[in-house]
Amino acid sequence: MELQGIYVPLITPFDEDGAIATEALERLAHSVLDQGAAGLVALGTTGEPATLDEDERRAVTEVCARVCRERGATLIVGAGGNDTRRSAEQLAALTGVDAALVTVPAFTRPGEAGVLAHFEYLAERSAVPLVIYHIPYRTGQALGAATLRRLLSLPGIAGVKYAAGGIDESTVGLLAGGGGGVLGGDDTVISPLLALGACGGILASAHLATERFVELADAWRKGDAVRARELGARLAALSAACFAEPNPTVTKGVLHARGVIPTPAVRLPLLPADEVSVARALELLAALDD
Repeated sequence: MELQGIYVPLITPFDEDGAIATEALERLAHSVLDQGAAGLVALGTTGEPATLDEDERRAVTEVCARVCRERGATLIVGAGGNDTRRSAEQLAALTGVDAALVTVPAFTRPGEAGVLAHFEYLAERSAVPLVIYHIPYRTGQALGAATLRRLLSLPGIAGVKYAAGGIDESTVGLLAGGGGGVLGGDDTVISPLLALGACGGILASAHLATERFVELADAWRKGDAVRARELGARLAALSAACFAEPNPTVTKGVLHARGVIPTPAVRLPLLPADEVSVARALELLAALDD
């Protein structure tokens, strides 16, 4: 599969009783696709999957799958874990989705050779293509540009969500040969990543002003650097505000304030965002709409 454009890793909205607000989730999914998103990511970190039980995870996936089928959009679902064999069993059983977002094994720190062997094993057994989630400041496992390119060359690997915490020499080396399959995952630096050749992004901030993030990706693709730089700076400020507190607390606060979801609730160990953080994000979002 070819990955291109902006993908939104959907939050999981909760109602006043703490249950999943499935109708709000469905409306949100349609809304971001209406604004030009290429697809959805269900059960990514932004969706708080660690706090969802099996029935809830199934419900979220079913809602997102139904919307994507209706809209002809791509659905990527978070799956897998540290146990290679158990992850392979889970991936082999996936149906009704286009790809799986699989994080580099966290905490284990198996080394780059171990990560490569892990994904070779998974790709051979998965029912769907894999998108590798590289986020070393969460997993504790760094990967160099050469290893990432080797992973991208494997059959069954569709791409990598690249969230290295910024842009460094390894980032430039990864994108030097073209950004096919590389999706930016650090919202605040998505504009320079696109400028370097990334093919798109998986961005929590794109819940808000989705069409602007799509416009940014289009501007860089078309070579409109003047527009892309100006818009990129404004979206970076919005993204920074969204991540001023643990994701997705500020984003949920903004969506609730705008009447998109019934509550801003998150599940422990997360706590709702402070009103000041939400107000700042709302201010920046309103400025984008002007």
